[in-house]
Amino acid sequence: KMRGSRSKALPDRALVNCRYSLATFSMGERRRRPPHGDRQSAELALQLQQTFEAAILTHLYPRSQIDIYVQILQADGGNYCAGVNAATLAVMDAGIPMRDYVCATTAGLAEETPLADLSSPEEAAGGPRLVLALLPASGQVALLQLSARLHQQRLETALDAADQACRALHAVLDRVVRQRLREATAALGE
Repeated sequence: KMRGSRSKALPDRALVNCRYSLATFSMGERRRRPPHGDRQSAELALQLQQTFEAAILTHLYPRSQIDIYVQILQADGGNYCAGVNAATLAVMDAGIPMRDYVCATTAGLAEETPLADLSSPEEAAGGPRLVLALLPASGQVALLQLSARLHQQRLETALDAADQACRALHAVLDRVVRQRLREATAALGE
């Protein structure tokens, strides 16, 4: 059953519908939010949609809709990236074919030292922050976002740190997915 309006259905591919939200208790300070999220949540949902449209083989599901809902329960840094990584595993677990894993991480610089997978205090320090969503097998960038201006050399340093972190994350995700597949195959064989 398709959720939403049938007029949104695309005749040649699936529609990827995404929603991104932060639980009210997810941060230290509680603030009132509109019932359907705020402007930042809508922007992150659009980024999530664009990221997964680059990875999901939507042409295999014409006139369909794939819903990806991400709700952050504990906001302690790298929230969007954690949501992308969790959604990747959920899409794979649902059996929806993808070109590759989508691995996402944040990166920044502390003085001249590159940092990957920034925590909340590191993000709050106010330095430039880079968000990278990568399809590791092909090296295709699904999302690259920079929060402030950086000199080209410093940008390359931060980008290298994010790339290495995404590739390390890919190895972990691949190992977990393969283990889950072995367990599911063994359960079917019994």
